[in-house]
Amino acid sequence: MSLTLHGIGASKGIAIGKVHVLNHEDVEITEYCVPKQHLDDEVTRFRNALAIAQEQLRRVRDKTPKNKSVDIAAFIEVHLMMLDDSMLTIAPIELIRTHQCNAEWALKTQCSSIVQVFEQMDDPYLSARKNDIEQVVARVQRILRGFIQSPAEMGEEYFNHAIVLAEDLSPADTVLMQHYGILGFATEYGGATSHTAILARSLGIPAIVGLRRARSYIRPDDIIIIDGSQHVVIVEPNEPILNYYRQRQRDEKRQRAALGKFRTAPVVTRDGTPITLQVNIEFPEDMDAVKRVGGEGIGLYRTEFLFMNRDPPPTEEEHLDAYLQVLRALKGGPVTIRTLDLGADKQIDSKRPEKPVASNPALGLRAIRLCLKEPKLFKPQLRAILRASAHGQVRLLIPMVSGLQELVQVRKMVAEVQTELNQKAIPFNPQMPFGIMVEVPAMAICVDLFAPYVDFFSIGTNDLIQYTLALDRIDNTVNYLYDPLHPAVLRLIKISIEAANHANKSISMCGEMASDSRYIRLLLGLGLRSFSVHPEAFLEAKKIINNTDLTGLAPLATQVVKTCSPGEISRLVETINA
Repeated sequence: MSLTLHGIGASKGIAIGKVHVLNHEDVEITEYCVPKQHLDDEVTRFRNALAIAQEQLRRVRDKTPKNKSVDIAAFIEVHLMMLDDSMLTIAPIELIRTHQCNAEWALKTQCSSIVQVFEQMDDPYLSARKNDIEQVVARVQRILRGFIQSPAEMGEEYFNHAIVLAEDLSPADTVLMQHYGILGFATEYGGATSHTAILARSLGIPAIVGLRRARSYIRPDDIIIIDGSQHVVIVEPNEPILNYYRQRQRDEKRQRAALGKFRTAPVVTRDGTPITLQVNIEFPEDMDAVKRVGGEGIGLYRTEFLFMNRDPPPTEEEHLDAYLQVLRALKGGPVTIRTLDLGADKQIDSKRPEKPVASNPALGLRAIRLCLKEPKLFKPQLRAILRASAHGQVRLLIPMVSGLQELVQVRKMVAEVQTELNQKAIPFNPQMPFGIMVEVPAMAICVDLFAPYVDFFSIGTNDLIQYTLALDRIDNTVNYLYDPLHPAVLRLIKISIEAANHANKSISMCGEMASDSRYIRLLLGLGLRSFSVHPEAFLEAKKIINNTDLTGLAPLATQVVKTCSPGEISRLVETINA
């Protein structure tokens, strides 16, 4: 009898095969006292474990196929950076010496402190970085307990043509197993924004994460199907189900091959309406993926990782170097750079004195609120963005704006930086476009009032949905309520688009909703004419747009906005997509 389990679709695609259950050694950590005369030996043992962990990751990085994009190796580099960070290299040693405790306990204590900070982060992408910390620490803990080899290093004979089921997987595990020929994987933990999930999408590995207690229902060598699009795992399917999914595999293979013809095609609907389609990136290295799909513009360049995994904030020159790398790779294409979108709960400098953690960081000191409070953090980034504007089509995007006073303050600070640059004869574009995110309901309602003060808008659906529906989208107890098709969300999107169009100001969408193939035609029907999507969603989005006739879409989209029945909304969206 077949069984269906529901999780989070991390990477689209279908995998059919036998399960290989990957059990990491359970590392139970207990505290014991280390005599003073042996503290130096304990510190040496800890440092040796760090060195072995670093060597393991370097070996994995070196096994990354050279024909793959640089960003794959970059995921391994993040873990290597963590193993070189004072939070994991110095702080545990201080705990060993001050508390006379064993290395395992010191590392566990320090890990708990770091994870607690990450768990307070509102942004799901940044909150998911706690998984990276836990994975790095688990690797070191295994080494301290004598387990030198990772289970993922067992070799091709274990993983070739297998579907892997594990509690969790690190990026290093994923790269290794992809090298050994896995068909797909499922994990009990993790989210769609974890590095492992992002890596699975980049590698084209079908994957489901967040499949809680899956190892209680799935046994080694069970035949299972992973359906990344429908977010399900089917255990021991019968023959009709197998035949259905085999046919879907063949269909998807043909569809992927057909996407290649859209790489150089213009983005225009069947009835001749041009649409702007750009790409979201996190790192300069992501430009390899942008080039592969034929992207010619960056609609959202997130800059948070310039600030993460380091003690001092990035210098002006570090900012500038990162921005120029992207501009050079685009060869004249436009780049929209979003300023820092972190919160006070997300400690940029680990050496800062302890601050109280906000009880609700989503509503606290974050993004532009933090930047205006700490100009020493904000001004170097503004200077670098302005300097970069002399080298290409740079646009400045400000997140989390909710009131005019914030906008006035930012404008004043930009003017101050422009004056400083002029005094030093440093070139910049004085007409650099200035835009704000629409991610707070207050902003969506007042786009018409803010339009005279900006050059463009960009809708961030991730935050807009959670603020509109009053839920924390990374809280497992309520995130089932997170619904892009809620009529309130769709109405806010519609009035934002209409107000921007009426004011003759451009408006785009860079949130996850823009990258979801289910919503592209609906958004077109609501009047959206500019999208910025993940690189892996780019060609599919272009195909949908190019195969869409706008005639008749607007009335259907209006019907969606006018109904509150989830069933009726789903039916209308299916009609739109048909």
